[in-house]
Amino acid sequence: MRFLDEYDVRSVFDIDTAIASQRAAFIALAREEAWQPEKILGGYADDPDTVFCYASRLDRRSGPVCKFGSINPRNAGTGRPTIHAVVTVLDPHTGVPLAFMDGTAITTLRTAAASAVAVQALARKDAARLLVLGSGVQGQAHVAALHRDRGYAWTGMWSPPGSPLDVSVGRLREQGFDVEPVESLSDAIAEADVIVCATLATEPLFTAGQLPPGATVVAVGSFDRHRCEIGPDVLRASHHVVVDHEPTARQNCGPLVADRAQGDTAELEVLELGHVLTGAVAGRSSDGDIMTYLSAGLGVQDAAAAWSVYQQAELHGVGRSVDWPAATPPDLGPPSPDSSTRLHSRSH
Repeated sequence: MRFLDEYDVRSVFDIDTAIASQRAAFIALAREEAWQPEKILGGYADDPDTVFCYASRLDRRSGPVCKFGSINPRNAGTGRPTIHAVVTVLDPHTGVPLAFMDGTAITTLRTAAASAVAVQALARKDAARLLVLGSGVQGQAHVAALHRDRGYAWTGMWSPPGSPLDVSVGRLREQGFDVEPVESLSDAIAEADVIVCATLATEPLFTAGQLPPGATVVAVGSFDRHRCEIGPDVLRASHHVVVDHEPTARQNCGPLVADRAQGDTAELEVLELGHVLTGAVAGRSSDGDIMTYLSAGLGVQDAAAAWSVYQQAELHGVGRSVDWPAATPPDLGPPSPDSSTRLHSRSH
């Protein structure tokens, strides 16, 4: 069994590999090759923290994958990521555990990579102005991922007062991205071609009336029923609302849940991204269309990402490999004094 920490994952899972894995995930889902059950998502009603568990399988050639983790919004004020997770990969034929890896890095990279795939498929070809709402880990990851596909003439970042906007902008500039901190959200939205919402907002951040013609909206923070970075008005103003997986999105995405709760309009039609990628349905029909992509977050995304990480780690010898015992070992009593050191050792 191969153990991979955050450093290991990032060393073999660059943005190009991540984007390729997410494209494969959506296409496998559209072709009904993937196994995508309902996800477990919830927590206590009076607690902002959310526990999640995703199990899935990309296809019959790759093994089952399970991600277990927690979303803790209060971490934002401590400098810690708001999402922590671990991922387990099993052998496709025997079920033997093959890898145990850091899921935080996988979640960050695969979510941003999936948005890059969506923008490639849905945004105008001449889209030149990128606005990212949210300056956390996901906001920063989205700047890097979306710039991989095209060079934006202007990139802005906004986040609510009290968030570390200037710090995040500074980090992105150190990485070579020319990012401008945004003070007036309404002015920035009015001129943006691609708007990424990477927050944990429970109320809409803008209205449909603020969107310019031809805008593409990507909402990755509206993955739970009570999270609504955008409202039903944005969905209704869109030429198409595209989701990662229709059953999951209708059950979990806050804007779709809110739209259904209004009860005075017909159910909103949605398309799946995989069907757009395979050409089964058409996406944008004109440069003036407003397009919206809602990301519920899927186990198959983690399955594709984790299997890619595992294969690359095996190929390059990354991580720490531990052999499973052939039989149940005898009880050896308390661990020896140096067992902690051995447990944390790593070879590459």
